Amino acid sequence: MLFNSLSFLIFFPTITILYFVTPHPYRWFLLLTASCIFYMAFIPIYIFILALTIFIDYAAGLLIERTEGKRRKVYLAISIVSTCGALFVFKYFNFFNANLTQLARFLHWNYSIESLSLILPIGISFYTFQGISYVIEVYRGQQKAETHIGIFALYISFYPQLVAGPIERPGNLMHQFYEEHSFDGERVLNGLKLMVFGFFKKMVIADKLAILVERVYDNPSQYPGLPLIVAAIFFGFQVFCDFSGYSDIAIGSAQVMGFRLMDNFNRPFFYSRSTAELWRRWHISLMTWIRDYVYIPMGGNRLGRRRWYFNIFIAFTLSGFWHGAHWGMIFWGSLNGCYLILSNMTQKFREKGVQWIGLNRLPVLHQGLQATFVFLLFCFTLIFFRTKNLNDAVYMMTHLGSGLGDLAGIRMSYKNLFMLGLTRYEFVHALMSIGLMEFIHKIETQQNMKHMFSGKPVWVRWLIYYALVLFLIFFGEYNDHAFFYFQF
Repeated sequence: MLFNSLSFLIFFPTITILYFVTPHPYRWFLLLTASCIFYMAFIPIYIFILALTIFIDYAAGLLIERTEGKRRKVYLAISIVSTCGALFVFKYFNFFNANLTQLARFLHWNYSIESLSLILPIGISFYTFQGISYVIEVYRGQQKAETHIGIFALYISFYPQLVAGPIERPGNLMHQFYEEHSFDGERVLNGLKLMVFGFFKKMVIADKLAILVERVYDNPSQYPGLPLIVAAIFFGFQVFCDFSGYSDIAIGSAQVMGFRLMDNFNRPFFYSRSTAELWRRWHISLMTWIRDYVYIPMGGNRLGRRRWYFNIFIAFTLSGFWHGAHWGMIFWGSLNGCYLILSNMTQKFREKGVQWIGLNRLPVLHQGLQATFVFLLFCFTLIFFRTKNLNDAVYMMTHLGSGLGDLAGIRMSYKNLFMLGLTRYEFVHALMSIGLMEFIHKIETQQNMKHMFSGKPVWVRWLIYYALVLFLIFFGEYNDHAFFYFQF
């Protein structure tokens, strides 16, 4: 069930009302049932994959807690291998099989294993990692094994964040299902405001930009430099608004019922002055997961500079591979890791350069240039993320400047921009919407959005709320466009 669908418009208020009128001891069952209905709205049979993951991790948690010695590690390994096995079959088998087939042809080997015709279960990468975090935390002694299988199933399948995160930790979410949440008008209103902002990002910005982005990325070799540049930058905003919009809706809908989910984004564009800072602000739940369960166990930055750089590279390559089973995603993750390594290696040189040209005496300009450069570098890496194959990625990267060598070429490229699915009015409207979003982000740096209008008179606040809703109604895209991260 898509958040931006009529079904959810009926589903969410219905479940929320039932949640508050249901006695507390039975609310877990209501939410678990609702989560199953929500998930089965996509492909019903895949509920069994989710159920298998739940059962394996639940049993592993109990066995790990009740045993001692090496058997605990065995149970941990069995749990991780089993749950990752399903992820491998559905998401990664065909990737490895295709590459082995190509290698076999090159070496003239006899290799004839066919690819599997399977549809990737929605959210499998998210709930697999959420289950793994639970068994690891139990193994480390930082989380008590959950004995109530219904509560544990709800922890894995809680519908607001089931299919695209945030990837929660048991220490943050599990205990909340035991807490009794009464109706709180202010909390409900704050949650609804966050949901509206999420819908604004998704329907007004992301789905509008997708019209141009899809036109260019479907066949990039047909376009000169300026459309390629605009598509690359627009995709940066599209993927951010699409995914952070989902996160806002998820966090807001959970907040309405009294649940606190972790933040997944923290204004990464134009507030990140380095690649490292951008990744502390982008997809926080995944990056902290990789930090805690991969990067730190590998040694982090404690084993010397060379090993540190190696650990960074592996962590970012894994993050890319988590996103998708093709080489473009791997290169995207690896390139971001290389950015981080190069940034660290050149830090002293860059600081001396800034002092030499006197840019440090103009801090606002300096910070603005840093943030812009980081944003453009990130958009450049996203070419690997979005293109269908490496040939398209190479073409885009090597033709970003084509047609821009003379005034006539620039004029022609400018005219081509308005032949890519967006009229001049829609193009300007998209830019204004991005500007409005960043203006709200600027305000959020001074006060949290949920308190943004709290000091205003009631009639002013409700006028603003109605205006936002009307803005969605008149300027939103109503095409049930799936969230971009559903494919992961």
